[in-house]
Order: sequence, then C-alpha cells, then structure tokens
Amino acid sequence: MAFGDLTTLDNVKAWLQTGQNPFPATDDALLTGLVTAASQFIQTWLGRSIAAADWVEIRDGTGGQRLVFAAAPVTAVLSLTIDGLTVPPVPAGSGFAAGYVFSPTELALRGYVFTRRAQNVVVTYTAGYAVTPPELAQACTELVCQRYRERTRIGEVSKSLGGGETVSFSQKDMSDDVKTILSQYRAVAPVSGFVQMLAGTATDPATVAAVL
Repeated sequence: MAFGDLTTLDNVKAWLQTGQNPFPATDDALLTGLVTAASQFIQTWLGRSIAAADWVEIRDGTGGQRLVFAAAPVTAVLSLTIDGLTVPPVPAGSGFAAGYVFSPTELALRGYVFTRRAQNVVVTYTAGYAVTPPELAQACTELVCQRYRERTRIGEVSKSLGGGETVSFSQKDMSDDVKTILSQYRAVAPVSGFVQMLAGTATDPATVAAVL
C-alpha cells in the first residue's frame, strides 16, 4: 500500500466479489495501481491531503494574531517563527501567558502578532488522519471499482444489445453518492499567500516512503 492510498486492495476485491468465491488475483497489480491513482484523484478534487504528514508553511504576516492552516486537521504544531524569532507554545495551565495555541484548523497568538511582512512566518505542523475515515475509504473503493469496470468500454457512450435494446453508460467522473461523501471533506476556502511543502522529518511517513 503506497503512502496516501485511501483504501486497500483487499477492500476493493471484497467490493468486486459477487459470489461466494474470492475475487481472483489475476488483476491485483492493475487494481493496486488504480487504488493509488484514484486516491490521488480524490485528494486533488478535495484540494487537500488526507494521510497524516508533517508540513512546513511559509506565510505572509498579516498584522493579526490568527492563522488558518492550509492542511487539516492539525494534531501538533512542531515549531513557529516570526521574523526569525521562535515563538513558544503557551504552557499548559498557564492561563494567558504569551505564545501560541492551536485548534485542528487555526493557530492563535497571545502576546505576539504576525508582523505584516512577506514570507516572514514559518510554521511546521502535523496534519491529516492517521487512519483514513471509513466513508472516504469506501468512496475510494467504489471509485476504483468504477474505473476497473469502465476499462472494458473505454470511449463508449452507449451499446446496442440483442432485440433492439440500447444501454447507455454514464460519463460522470464519479457517481453522485461518492461525490456527496467527498464533498464533506473538500477544502472550500483555499488559503492564499503561502508556500507549503512536506517537512523533511524522520517521523514523516511520506519521507520514509520516499526513501524506501
């Protein structure tokens, strides 16, 4: 299973299975590739990554005290600097001491401001899901199966059957029920004025996967 895959080969084969016998292993390589391709398609459509990873953001200071993360949900803030000055986290139980606090979507300052200047804020944090939400995994599974079945009728809009019947094929890139599920996770308010990249940390699964 590649880093960023939203479902597994076993899930796909279970969904494709229609009888008592397990789905054959003949197309395992094809299905594995489709899982990775569909996972990337979904995350591109969502405008966000799903798997947990460490991110570095370089942002323009706005003069305010709040910053909306480009990736979510955030589970840890690893470092924050403004104009090269390290800003510490607010110690637990310290009331209104200076530093930063954060929620899954936002970083807030106490006693500091994001000085108005271009590219002067650097924040490193961990964001994403350690385990793919079940509804996203199912949506990806169904999309993989759709792509797998469509390969036997590439480019066909309709097909004539015996007895004068004609069957029409959907030209949608995904089914309506899959789109409904994915819409709940779509980034609807993209953040502007920032540079984002994967952090080169030893604990970052993307970095580890790239090395392997």
